[in-house]
Amino acid sequence: MKPLVRNAALSSYIEVSQSPGIDPQALMKRVGLDPVGLAVQDRWISGLAVIQLLELSAAASHREDFGLLLAERRRFSNLGPISLVIREEPDVRSAIELLVGHEYMYNEMLRSRLSEANGLATLKVSLELGGAMAARQATELAVGAFHQVLRGFLGARWQPVSVCFTHGAPADARTHRRIFGPVVEFDQEFNGIVFHADDLDALNPMSDPLLRTYARQYFESIAVSKDTTVLGRVRELIEVLLPTGRCSIEQVACSLGVDRRTVHRHLSASGETFSSLLNATRTQLAEQLVANPRRSLTEISGLLGFSAPSAFSRWFSERFGCSPRQWRVQRSRQQALAED
Repeated sequence: MKPLVRNAALSSYIEVSQSPGIDPQALMKRVGLDPVGLAVQDRWISGLAVIQLLELSAAASHREDFGLLLAERRRFSNLGPISLVIREEPDVRSAIELLVGHEYMYNEMLRSRLSEANGLATLKVSLELGGAMAARQATELAVGAFHQVLRGFLGARWQPVSVCFTHGAPADARTHRRIFGPVVEFDQEFNGIVFHADDLDALNPMSDPLLRTYARQYFESIAVSKDTTVLGRVRELIEVLLPTGRCSIEQVACSLGVDRRTVHRHLSASGETFSSLLNATRTQLAEQLVANPRRSLTEISGLLGFSAPSAFSRWFSERFGCSPRQWRVQRSRQQALAED
């Protein structure tokens, strides 16, 4: 089944489209979306069609910041029923963890993860597309929307340490700097936001303790149960342990404070094994790292936990069908063609 998103993903699309003088209805029909249906925010529509629509709109309007212009208009209510709950969470940490842990309730393509290390919190954002396609606008919309949520909790003057994008800088970055400030960076290894971990402990000024219990009860009545907590933690630990050369299920179990059988049981409930999750995580990291020409292949080999560059090269060729060097050249050419 192809991933779906709520109609609210296109909130304000008509207004933003009309400003540069393009025909939003015609573009929506071109990708198979119904303009009239936008009025019903909780209706689910094709996520891939939304991504195509945003790319077409950016091209037609000659606005590389099209996704950000949509993100700038985002409100908590655009998240749907879950917005009623996060408003009442006691602090920023619990609100963001709730939002990340239940992303499937408002966007089936979105994959976000919150981690902390060395006094910094990193909110990584990616889109599971199921194939190669341009998604610059949707990516900036997703990161921009999370940025809006954090500012909603922390105030309009709040500034992250950095806002990162894997794609290159636009010809005109004024909108990016206006929204994110001078900390926006391009050609990075992930899409997301880095900020001080202490910000997660900030109290939520919107929270009403008297309403919190009711909000939680309502949420539990509508939330779909998913065994993703342990899966996400294991994936995060794999990412942390790979560069140490000590990435094993025993080490992961020790870090979680459980035995290996418990880890196996939780992964099995999610249709995964430790080996499959290790390979999937390593593959995702390999794509990010090899795409960055500033990283040497020897360095990448170590970051992915390989004992020697030759072992990394053999593994990469088996997974991607070509050597890391060839893949890097092909990726560079594809990006150059996409930007022309």
